Amino acid sequence: MVFGAVLVLLGLVGFFNAPVLGIFGVNTAQNVLHIVGGALGLWLASKGSGKAFNQWLGYIALVAGILGFVPGAKDLLESIFAINTAISGLHVAVGVVSLAVAYAVKGEAAMAQ
Repeated sequence: MVFGAVLVLLGLVGFFNAPVLGIFGVNTAQNVLHIVGGALGLWLASKGSGKAFNQWLGYIALVAGILGFVPGAKDLLESIFAINTAISGLHVAVGVVSLAVAYAVKGEAAMAQ
């Protein structure tokens, strides 16, 4: 639920303060993506599917972060989402932490017992 709330907040802040914290490049497309993804995360967490959300968020953030360092892909991400090197590094970190959280949590079947 925390990652969902942070994504929504980040998306909202990005509309008023870009780059975020003076270093993280954002634009309208990325802000909307963060708000939608965060809202989905909050909804899934309220339904007991937080683990699945963290897994998907982790994989997506990790891939986006890695692609942010690959020539060609970096240029495409920069042109569409204003992604810069700082935010690519942040995406890698968020991906690793999100996956660690997802795999540290017991599965729903184990929790029901």
